[in-house]
Amino acid sequence: MKSLIKNSIATFVFVSSFALSGWIQAGLTEEEVARLGGDLTPTGGEKAGNAEGTIPEWTGGITAPPPGFQAGQHLVDPFAGDEPLFVITAENVDQYQSNLSVGHQQLLRTYPTFTMNVYPSRRSASLPQRIYDATRQIAATAELVDDGNGISGAVIGTPFPIPKNGVEAIWNHLLRYRGETIKRTFGQAAVTRGGAYTVFTATDEGIFNYSLPGMTEDQLNNTMVYYKQEAIAPPRLAGGIILAHETLNRVAEPRRAWIYSPGQRRVRRAPDVGYDTPATSADNLRTYDQFDMFNGAVDRYNWELVGKKELFVPYNSYRLGSDSLDFSDILTPFHPNPEHLRYELHRVWVVEATLKEGAQHVYKRRTFYIDEDSWQVAVVDLYDNRDQFYRVSEGHAVNFYQNPLTWLTLVVHYDLQSGRYVANFLGNEYEPVQFGVELFPTEFTPAALRRQGKR
Repeated sequence: MKSLIKNSIATFVFVSSFALSGWIQAGLTEEEVARLGGDLTPTGGEKAGNAEGTIPEWTGGITAPPPGFQAGQHLVDPFAGDEPLFVITAENVDQYQSNLSVGHQQLLRTYPTFTMNVYPSRRSASLPQRIYDATRQIAATAELVDDGNGISGAVIGTPFPIPKNGVEAIWNHLLRYRGETIKRTFGQAAVTRGGAYTVFTATDEGIFNYSLPGMTEDQLNNTMVYYKQEAIAPPRLAGGIILAHETLNRVAEPRRAWIYSPGQRRVRRAPDVGYDTPATSADNLRTYDQFDMFNGAVDRYNWELVGKKELFVPYNSYRLGSDSLDFSDILTPFHPNPEHLRYELHRVWVVEATLKEGAQHVYKRRTFYIDEDSWQVAVVDLYDNRDQFYRVSEGHAVNFYQNPLTWLTLVVHYDLQSGRYVANFLGNEYEPVQFGVELFPTEFTPAALRRQGKR
């Protein structure tokens, strides 16, 4: 299958890195804005399929729940009748390597039991019309400020539907529509080489302030997300709570974060909740800024927009999130059970993040592959400070069509050096995620955190 790495927009000018002090990028021209909803999707993907016909045209994605779905239940797989087109294994990886990330090639060559079932490509991504309208409205005004550490002139929509550099592309991921509010229970399991694990269970809730209907830039108060997570199990961690206010301009104000410790029964500021601090109960297999594939500040890296590539990525992973499976059906030694994994060929933006001189992070280099239809990071290749391949991350995405939006039903971070992995957002054994729950910013304050912790 022919690989495609190309300059997909004729007027593109790629920036080799983003490190110019005081650099400001103006919004899109009228001609560029006119392409949204024309030859491009409303959020900037290429509407047409590829020349080989292996990637179809985007025709609006999923616009209604499939038959059999009822509100409040786990998602019904709209593509349950699909059969794999072929299977990629250690034996035939060379045949497909032009459409595989370095990380997936490494997984296939390292673990003979890891295989990739490749299914027909379904461009299922869709969003509410108001997000499309907002994207078109802000496309001419959105701009990076403070060396890319913040944005202005944007609210609600995708700020940079035709990105001109790597920072714009990663901001599209950070600000992609994930609903207005959310509440869920999820599990995380750090799996040993032998397949043993203990599930860390938490509930989290959030307000996606940037995406709220009627929101204005002034009303944001520099806060794009309010987020809170409470540990439920195991007992030694139960009652611990993390609270975070994610800021839109990290120079004006870095992330605000607090932790409630049930042992001390007190709230304290938590400046270490971010960057490469090891995440809670992940056995040092992922960092805080790998939550949701990538989150937080962009200031420690230079960001290069390499271009586009056709890649096999996790997509439409409805089976993986099904309540017909238990965690034990999914979590097997070295990697999740390939029987339940679905991969499809999609166009992705390739963004190379290289650690700035003098900056510190456990990852010297990170290659992000971002789905063109949803701005969801699908795969990340990660390198250590010796510039050796270290880890690969997969974001198994679905369209939560009851809203609609594209987000993750499972995230897997593989450590190739230790032979272990951590799986996050496990939800099969819990109640389904809730969108549109009633939440208020007053519930996301240190005082509210203290009251919650002392219940």
